[in-house]
Amino acid sequence: MRFTLQTHPMDHYLTATNVIDYTDPGITALSAELRRDYLTPPEYAKAAFEYVRDEISHSADIKGTVVTCRASDVLHYREGICFAKAHLLAAILRCGGVPAGFCYQKLVLSDDDPGVLTLHGLNAVYLNGQWVRLDARGNKPGVNAQFSLTEEHLAFPIRPEMGEKDFDVNYANPVPSVLRSLTSHDTLDSLWVNLPTEL
Repeated sequence: MRFTLQTHPMDHYLTATNVIDYTDPGITALSAELRRDYLTPPEYAKAAFEYVRDEISHSADIKGTVVTCRASDVLHYREGICFAKAHLLAAILRCGGVPAGFCYQKLVLSDDDPGVLTLHGLNAVYLNGQWVRLDARGNKPGVNAQFSLTEEHLAFPIRPEMGEKDFDVNYANPVPSVLRSLTSHDTLDSLWVNLPTEL
């Protein structure tokens, strides 16, 4: 997929922020551990992606009770929804010198109620001279996201006939609507009925 960059200096996709807080000791230690075993940027990115996808639970899948937003909190509590997991993956990648941004889709929240669409968050990662999308949401029956530099294997293929869409902007920072949702709700039940619907 071709992207429009929200901002052009590549440094903006490597910056530590209050949310993408990769100076946190837990994130720096994890990054160092991965870099010891996976030396090239693609190897490192694949290991980071699989770690967040497989080792950090999607809160909805485990009926979690913690709402996380900041990357360090996602790592600490080992859970988060799609947006939060994307924040952690970006933090790990940026800590290892791999530029990472944020992309969004609009998806049907549940096929039982196809009229309700919400945002879904994933990452865009700069590897081998190109931006590729990676979705570390977490696999489960019917969801099989994989690391690939040649062909996207995302968690959710878009169904235009149901109003679903890809947004083609690669953001250097999470969009405000996502941050408001994640920081305004203390329980997953409250968050789930107040997910962002627009960028």
